[in-house]
Amino acid sequence: MTIDKTAGEVTVFTISQATAATFADLYIDQTFLCFVRSGTKRVLCPINGELIAGEGDLLVFPSGSFVTLENRPLRNAAYRAEGVCFAHDLIASVFTGPAHLERGAVSAERMTGIRVIPAELRSSERMLAQIRETIACADIPAPIRRHRLLEPLIWLRHLGVELDPPQDNRPVSRVRRLLETDLTHPWRISEVARHFGMSEATMRRWLAESGHAFSKILQNARLERGLVLLQTTDVPISRIALECGFSTHRISAIHSGNGFR
Repeated sequence: MTIDKTAGEVTVFTISQATAATFADLYIDQTFLCFVRSGTKRVLCPINGELIAGEGDLLVFPSGSFVTLENRPLRNAAYRAEGVCFAHDLIASVFTGPAHLERGAVSAERMTGIRVIPAELRSSERMLAQIRETIACADIPAPIRRHRLLEPLIWLRHLGVELDPPQDNRPVSRVRRLLETDLTHPWRISEVARHFGMSEATMRRWLAESGHAFSKILQNARLERGLVLLQTTDVPISRIALECGFSTHRISAIHSGNGFR
């Protein structure tokens, strides 16, 4: 993964993968758009089941999603995609209050969970081009830049996509933010419970209501950080392991494609 451009509120990056790999229980913090360029992406969504996106398709991942996905390259070409992450405040500016569709929307049915926007609609190319052009223009006044970055989200809403406003107070989000302050720290659930002013038993019940155990949240936070460092830096595996609170053997498993299986 290579980060191409960032405008503070929006980040654009390129994903390239030569071999098939499955990533289980990935946590999507910010709203994420995945524009598939080559190969296919298979996603298991808790709401919409199995989804498969091919060349030209756009996948929309809502903030706070836990997903299992598989990137599948072609026989003669790597899997390639371009990703865009949107800051929470941009999403809240477009998708606020009770869900409803604008006049002229493609469908009157509310679209929740992860969704595929098919290539036939010919809207994804326009969205990505607008984002890239806006980020590349350094001399655009901030209010105009923000307005342009909101337009792709308005396109999504016009197409019938509904995204719930991000909720920073979700148990998983709050715990993840704490853990990510120092992934090398030997976190224990008792320590995290004290931080949030509750007993360990209450903490376990609090997390159980969201369907996620503390150990899994910690493991995924470390694995995801390790994967990003492996794909975006030339840092040795042993150092990445230390920075993520893992052993070298565990990070090597990620590098070989088995870390999330």
